[in-house]
Amino acid sequence: MRISTIQAFNNGVQGLQRNYANATRTQEQISTGNRILTPADDPVASVRLLQLEQQQNVLTQYKDNLTAAKNSLTQEEVTLNSVNTVLQRVRELAVQAGNGALSQADRQSIAAELGEREDELFSLMNTRNARGEYLFAGFQGKTQPFVRQADGSYSYAGDEGQRKLQVASSLDLAISDSGKKIFENVVNAGRLDAAFTVSPVGSTLTASAPLVQDEVAFSGAPPFPAAGVEIVFGNPTASSYEVFEIGVPGALASGSLDNDTNTSDRLVFRGVSVLLDGAPVGGETIQVTADPTRQKQGILSTIANLRTALESTADTPAGNLQLRDAVAVALTNLDHGMTKVDGVRGEIGARLNIVESTQTDNEDVSLVNKGVQADLRELDYAEALSRLSFQSIILEAAQQSYVKISGLNLFNQLR
Repeated sequence: MRISTIQAFNNGVQGLQRNYANATRTQEQISTGNRILTPADDPVASVRLLQLEQQQNVLTQYKDNLTAAKNSLTQEEVTLNSVNTVLQRVRELAVQAGNGALSQADRQSIAAELGEREDELFSLMNTRNARGEYLFAGFQGKTQPFVRQADGSYSYAGDEGQRKLQVASSLDLAISDSGKKIFENVVNAGRLDAAFTVSPVGSTLTASAPLVQDEVAFSGAPPFPAAGVEIVFGNPTASSYEVFEIGVPGALASGSLDNDTNTSDRLVFRGVSVLLDGAPVGGETIQVTADPTRQKQGILSTIANLRTALESTADTPAGNLQLRDAVAVALTNLDHGMTKVDGVRGEIGARLNIVESTQTDNEDVSLVNKGVQADLRELDYAEALSRLSFQSIILEAAQQSYVKISGLNLFNQLR
């Protein structure tokens, strides 16, 4: 086989270029620390690396969502803690207002502080987050949730939505609670009415506003009759009473009042308490029925009603009885409201625990992900340095042999 001069030169140059490219690629691997410089170096590992990088990006987004969720829940918990502090002070004022020895000036003073606490609570319920959205407006983050009407009453303008963030592949975590759930859907202890249907001549008997003081007994077994009850006096004595379900014969309970006219008699039936004053003559009938429009009452409305009672109730025996009833309802409703707030705070604590555990899980997965990426991508320096040394020897040998071969010429033999 004959080899032309140009072919020998081309073969030599190609060999030098190939050996130089190999050494250069190895040197680039060493300088970058990566085994895979292009997908062609290891197609299978390159595809796996792309999948791992996508997973890492998702984990990074989950991490950001967890941080946002923690910040939102922490702010809500701090706000509810402040709400609870205000409610505790309001309850102290309500207890103080129940003191029958207070003068009208004392009541006005308590009402003034209640007004300030009412404004403070109103502000807390309309708290905004760092993005300027209202915490307790549900999905309506740009709408002020609690609005004070011209007559002093309050309304809720938000919705009952609960904003959520995805913090794991199959976990959406609630990061807010609606104000209606926390502050409006509070059971109203004063949702019953009492009215005399029969009041004989000469009777001085009066009845307080009914108070649902035991919700378990009220709705337990058997529950308070849906149609209401009648309290009938006069069997067998004027001070004796029997309790009937309205429209149904057969007494459900019976008892009698004390003869002491200086103290109120408390009649308790299936969780409902009614205070009776005065002396019956027999034949009186009191109907206790539920008002379906007053099943729930907001915390702000409870405070406003108590404040109004303190401001407007006359300092008379009848006014004192009205104030007594208002304080009793307010105290029970405040307890219900504080229980509701504490329940939501407990839910927030549980969610914060989920945030912490999910953060730990995501960090563990992220660490494993980075470890796999390192195994696939990173270079074995000892092997690469050994290979570079070997390639350098080959390149040097190729260069020297090329010099020798390029000097060969048939004409040199004819001289």
